[in-house]
Amino acid sequence: MSQERAAPASAAPLEELSGWTEELCRRELPSVLPRLLSMYQHSDSWIEHIQILKIIVEMFLPHMNHLTLEQTFFSQVLPKTVKLFDDMMYELTSQAKGLSSHNLEIQTTLRNILQTMVQLLAALTGCVQHVCATQESIILENIHSLPSSVLHVIKSTFVHCKASESIYSGHLHLVSDLLQALFKEAYSLQKQLMELLDMVCMDPLIDENDDVLNMVIVIHSLLDICSVISSMDHAFHANTWKFIIKQSLKHQSVIKSQLKHRDIITSLCEDILFSFHSCLQLAEQITQSDAQDNADYRLFQKTLKLCRFFANSLLHYTKEFLPLLSDSCCTLHQLYLQIHSKFPPSLYAAQISKAQQEEIAGTFLVTLDPLINQLLTFQPFVQVVLDSKLELPSELQFPQCLLLVVIMDKLPSQPENVQALWCTENQLTEATTRVSLLKAIFFNFEQCAGELSLPVHLQGIKSKGQMEVAVTLYEHVCVHLCTFITSFHPSLFPELDVALLNAVLSANMITSLLAMDAWCFLSRYGTAELCAHHVTIVAQLIKSCPGECYQLANLSVLLRRLFFFMAPSQQVEFIQKFSPKAAENLPLWQCISLQALPTELRKQAACDITRVGIAQCQEWLSNSRTLGELESLNTLLSALLAVCNSASEVLDIAQQTAIMEIGSQLWAFLNPKLVTGQPYIQQTLSFLLPLLGVFVQTLDPHLISQVVTLQTSLLKLEPPDHVCLAVLDFVSSLGKFFIPQAFQDKILPNLSSIFDFLLADRNWIIEQHTLEAFTQFAEGTNHEEIVPQCFRSEDTKNKVISFLEKTGFVEETAAARVERVKQEKGIFWEHLAKVPVEEAKWSSLQPYSKRARHEFPLEEEYRSALQAASGALEAIESLLQKSPAPEWFLMKMETLQERIDELKRRVP
Repeated sequence: MSQERAAPASAAPLEELSGWTEELCRRELPSVLPRLLSMYQHSDSWIEHIQILKIIVEMFLPHMNHLTLEQTFFSQVLPKTVKLFDDMMYELTSQAKGLSSHNLEIQTTLRNILQTMVQLLAALTGCVQHVCATQESIILENIHSLPSSVLHVIKSTFVHCKASESIYSGHLHLVSDLLQALFKEAYSLQKQLMELLDMVCMDPLIDENDDVLNMVIVIHSLLDICSVISSMDHAFHANTWKFIIKQSLKHQSVIKSQLKHRDIITSLCEDILFSFHSCLQLAEQITQSDAQDNADYRLFQKTLKLCRFFANSLLHYTKEFLPLLSDSCCTLHQLYLQIHSKFPPSLYAAQISKAQQEEIAGTFLVTLDPLINQLLTFQPFVQVVLDSKLELPSELQFPQCLLLVVIMDKLPSQPENVQALWCTENQLTEATTRVSLLKAIFFNFEQCAGELSLPVHLQGIKSKGQMEVAVTLYEHVCVHLCTFITSFHPSLFPELDVALLNAVLSANMITSLLAMDAWCFLSRYGTAELCAHHVTIVAQLIKSCPGECYQLANLSVLLRRLFFFMAPSQQVEFIQKFSPKAAENLPLWQCISLQALPTELRKQAACDITRVGIAQCQEWLSNSRTLGELESLNTLLSALLAVCNSASEVLDIAQQTAIMEIGSQLWAFLNPKLVTGQPYIQQTLSFLLPLLGVFVQTLDPHLISQVVTLQTSLLKLEPPDHVCLAVLDFVSSLGKFFIPQAFQDKILPNLSSIFDFLLADRNWIIEQHTLEAFTQFAEGTNHEEIVPQCFRSEDTKNKVISFLEKTGFVEETAAARVERVKQEKGIFWEHLAKVPVEEAKWSSLQPYSKRARHEFPLEEEYRSALQAASGALEAIESLLQKSPAPEWFLMKMETLQERIDELKRRVP
């Protein structure tokens, strides 16, 4: 349709009507209105449509009965008006592609259409103004066609204006004045409509009728408009939101069950995030330009106020409609995480100045705290935050940890049922499980490896008389966790015990350490009886562990720490219950530092452990010395080492001599191939070397020569890392030992070879320990001539010099360090995702002795046994070369051959 077509013959009467007086219009209304409405419905001209509409609105609408406006006017005119507007909008958009400064015909056509649309909007504004002027209280049913039609036209106008850059293909300047007029008219129309809607009254006793549905439609139509104008006019956008919230609350009692709360919450959260990101971008620009007295800073403040407005709107809406927001909890949860992921100290935060950080935190972020207060008692929110299947991307793991700590801080002021809601696990359905808050804290803390290693710093807790200082994430979580424990409800202590124990048994070292710190605080904060009870439980768990595992190592560290907090009387009871005189209790005493005991108790325990340890070792040496008994031997050596490290001063000369003799006798049975082939023998060596190192000043030089010779041969066979560390422990202690002249030619070359070999190791842990051990040795030795011989390559020499001079570090900016940590975190979690998970991530980790392999469960054991047998055969071969075999030798060999044949037949 084109507005260029000729006007119909009925145009003359329209011109005549435009000259009528107000009284004549009132009197002729009954006869003229039906004719005008008929002309309006049947006209094919856009211009005539607008003329008729303007005449009706300006001359006859004031005389209509306001109670029958819907039937007599709005329902008959507005549908056609909306269609007319849509047709014009379609024509406008279609022909806009051909707009150019050279095509005057299309330019004129488009401008005429825009002018006609402006007139149409003005006519609708007249309708709205008339209703506002003639009615103090409006029943929506009496005008229900008006709001919906007006909102449709407004939204269509704003959509067109927003997309005008692309629609007019670079020629926007040719029509920009009329587009601006169109936008202003739509803006004015919406303001007038919101004034009208504010006058609407609804019966609070009726919760379902046409009025309710119409109001819901109006609110959601305005919500759609919000999404269009959000980036066009911030003030108008905010006012529209203010009106949506106001009307939702005003008619809350009748429309609450009909509103689409999820849509409202989602749109509001999206606008909050959009404004917040804009605010951060402006803050980043200000930081880079290092200027605040400029337009950017004023815009930053304006945008920050907008953020606060949206947040307060969300807070208000959430407070009033909380019981109906169960399906919006995920959106609210994500809002909190997204905001904190972009704000310092997150690794993914924008680089903004401290001043801007404080301004944003004090103006906007403070509004999130009352939001969490509101959601704290809402079970659907609890379920979302503590969902066992919750999987978050890397950038949201740290904010989740912060959120959990915030929630933990708020729980002490809540009643017991709310604490129980957060602190107990719950299987809601077969597929849905809610974990406890404490378990979630430990799990999410573990996910923050990058933030812990950097480390990021958070605002500390103010103390009386002390300045507030920034604290690391570890300190932040630990302090708040311990504070929470002090207010933990007694009925929930079993949940606390389970969470702490599971975290102590974690495969992640930092998580286990956090749980130990919290457990130690609990033991100190509680009674002496509680501490003793915890020590007893941990001791029993250690005794029940079936073999070596990381859980046993973690429990051992915990027992060692807790033992220091026991009252002397409780320590006496522990000694009576787990007597060091009994060999079966030595697995406990190998974990305990005797420094925790008073002098007399320390002396008694040290003597008891030493006496039992020596006796058991001698018994092992005098018996068959089977591999199966090595585990118990290692326990004995570990217990003796614990005594020597923590209470060597209470041992008399006879006891020290006995320990050295045991070490010398055990050393005679070791050879390099046997060590590399047997994990248990590797462990024996790892205990034996530091045990000998304790008494290095009194060791026989001949034994020291044997030790360093074996170490040199062993390193060539590439033993496990823990064996290398034990070697370093021993050789570093030799710095205190003066090597007699007769043994220098044997010992010193081996020492230099050991250091040279380990300094060249590519494992950074071995390299670091070697540098430290070498420094300790070099500073203490009297044999200075050996020091240059310990590094035979220029690279090794430079490495040692850099370590000693604390130079050679790679200079790294703060930003580069953050990027590196982010990359490392991504690589780390990508690697973990590829590793098969044996247990569900939320399940309790139970100690186990060895990890089963899917294909060959005992492959390592088979390999170790065969290597041991091979080593024994080589030893026999060596003996045969030195002297003839005894008479019974051939008989034993034949028996062994028969057993080998039998074993071969068993192999499928």
